[in-house]
Amino acid sequence: MEKKKLERISQLSQKERTVGLSEEEKREQAALRQEYLDAIRKSLTDTLEHTYVVDEQGHSHPVRRRSPDGR
Repeated sequence: MEKKKLERISQLSQKERTVGLSEEEKREQAALRQEYLDAIRKSLTDTLEHTYVVDEQGHSHPVRRRSPDGR
């Protein structure tokens, strides 16, 4: 995420705590926060796709996504 957008998130957060936000600013803040969360999730996913676990026998296995039932 661009540094400029991160700074804007901080500005809106500060303004929210002090004087409050207009409806337009609230929508902007929500959109920026969602974009930030999406970037964090993508970064984590990319990292995990290149992560390997070494078992007791010394074999490395890629980290796999669990199924919805936790298996």
